[in-house]
This record gives sequence, C-alpha cells and structure tokens, in this order.
Amino acid sequence: MGERETINGMPVTEAQIAAWAAEAEAGFDVAALKKRGRGRPGRGAEPSQVIALRLTADEISALDARAVREGKSRSEVIREALASR
Repeated sequence: MGERETINGMPVTEAQIAAWAAEAEAGFDVAALKKRGRGRPGRGAEPSQVIALRLTADEISALDARAVREGKSRSEVIREALASR
C-alpha cells in the first residue's frame, strides 16, 4: 500500500487486509448478514419515505439556527413543524 489507508482514523494493515480476504474466500453466512438489516432504522411501524425539499439560503440558515438552538437535527425540526400544524 502506497498511502496509509484508514478506517475511522485507524490504519489498515496488510494483516487486516489478508484477514478480510480469507474471511471473504471462506464465504459469508448470508442469513446472518440479512438479519442485520441495512440502512437507517425505521421511525415506527409504518414505512417512511425520503423526500427532496428545496429551500433558499435564508430558509436553510433559519432551519440550521433553530436546530442548533434546540439541539436537534434538521429533519427533527421539520417533522415537529409539520406535526404542530
């Protein structure tokens, strides 16, 4: 490896790469991999949907300021605003 590769700031060693390759060549337990799930956890019993939203620079600034002030994410602030209507 020319440059030092890292994962979460930890260097990846040749030994780690060899261990990953051996694990892959031995095969993976597909049932165990499927059990873990993928992506972010759901927000409840019903499926959720991702939507795109266009905001002006001023609207984004106001949203970010409120999120910081309340210690929340942008999504949490938007969901609470929708729920209060």
